[in-house]
Amino acid sequence: MNLSYWELKNWFSNIDFTIVGSGIVGLHCALALRNKFPDSKILILEKGILPQGASTKNAGFACFGSISEILDDLKSHSEEEVIQLIQKRWNGLQLLRKNLGDSVIDFKPYGGYELFLKDDESIYNECLQKLPFINEILKPIFRNEIFTKEVDRFDFKGIQDYLIFNPYEAQIDTGKMMHALLQKANSNNIMILNQVEVSAFHEKRDSVEVAIGDFIFSTKKLLFATNGFASQLTNNQVKPARAQVLITEPIPNLDIKGTFHLDKGYYYFRNIDDRILLGGGRNLDFEGETTTELDQTELIQNRLEELLKEVILPNTDFKIAHRWSGIMGLGSSKNPFVEQLSENVYCGVRLGGMGVAIGSLIGQELADLVK
Repeated sequence: MNLSYWELKNWFSNIDFTIVGSGIVGLHCALALRNKFPDSKILILEKGILPQGASTKNAGFACFGSISEILDDLKSHSEEEVIQLIQKRWNGLQLLRKNLGDSVIDFKPYGGYELFLKDDESIYNECLQKLPFINEILKPIFRNEIFTKEVDRFDFKGIQDYLIFNPYEAQIDTGKMMHALLQKANSNNIMILNQVEVSAFHEKRDSVEVAIGDFIFSTKKLLFATNGFASQLTNNQVKPARAQVLITEPIPNLDIKGTFHLDKGYYYFRNIDDRILLGGGRNLDFEGETTTELDQTELIQNRLEELLKEVILPNTDFKIAHRWSGIMGLGSSKNPFVEQLSENVYCGVRLGGMGVAIGSLIGQELADLVK
């Protein structure tokens, strides 16, 4: 890097906090640090033109888990852990709404639905059977029954008779949310540098030396908010998981409104701007989708198109407008990894595909670690 005196002086001198990652977690962390340390100098480094992981690439689901996802989580986590996870996701959504405002993020409380294919009969029956139990254990959070069964009114094909409806689920505009967060960071004198990748760091007694290419600068504290790209930091407690997505061209008289889950959350779709956005299919190739490469594969894209044609829009002509991928951070536990790694280095990652729900909260928790 060929930097001038002015660049060194204004951007890379006397830095109190350097945050790696300008996604939901990184920006909320920076804003929380600004409130906590109003006179501090805060720098965010982002390796992409825009946030590189999932913050600008997710589907915009303001959700906390479909009933089949919750039942699946109960097989690997205790009942108390699952309740705490849902409480954290719910609290995170409320914090996001409070921080930015519903109109700014285009919050639409249309509710969420889970549908089950004809050959998913065993999962379908289990969800119907355990619906009262799930409603009961979540009553302390919502003070009401969450999940109810409803007859399909959307004219889906090849599915079981009932959908399971959740009135507390909503959708947001991911782009508007991130644009608002970036604006808020800028207005709070938080510096953001894009297309800057951290190649190494070295901790000293009261600071951290950070390498970006062949240039090294010093910061008092270093905080990582890189989620799916954080495997080396966490000794592989976080693994990347690619999510492939497509979106249709606008569809006249589209009558589908809400957020929809399928196959334990491995597929998900919603309406947006008279289009259908559909993503998922990681379960078709877990090994291949454990990657940080932002590509698409024929196997998964073909399955997404098949679901559109045969299940979601069986009587409607449509065209695919665009395809993309995002990188999530998963692990053996659904609990986020928010830790102080050493004296001056911190990490807030492993959002488990629930970045919209818990990103704001994890950013706050990451900032709270700093004394």
